[in-house]
Amino acid sequence: MAAAFVLLAGVLLPCWGGLARDKKITGDKCSHYAECYTGCCLMDLEAGGAFCAPRARKTMVCLPQTKGATNIICPCLLGLNCVSKDLMCPRRCHML
Repeated sequence: MAAAFVLLAGVLLPCWGGLARDKKITGDKCSHYAECYTGCCLMDLEAGGAFCAPRARKTMVCLPQTKGATNIICPCLLGLNCVSKDLMCPRRCHML
């Protein structure tokens, strides 16, 4: 049983490590949200590019993920929904 576990770990661990290393971390330049570990490639209008950014936390301004490659405002963390509770206010991340 222990030998089977060691064999399975030897096969799976390199795969998991490779997946994590392929994604860019916060602050790295990106051209598509799928490149980022956080899933948010935020436009940088001053520098004329985009960078990986953290997702919006509870009560932060957000936009749902669009069909485009980069984000104007990041979508919410998993478990939060991007909703507007007032028509005059921007969307924010809330638990529903």
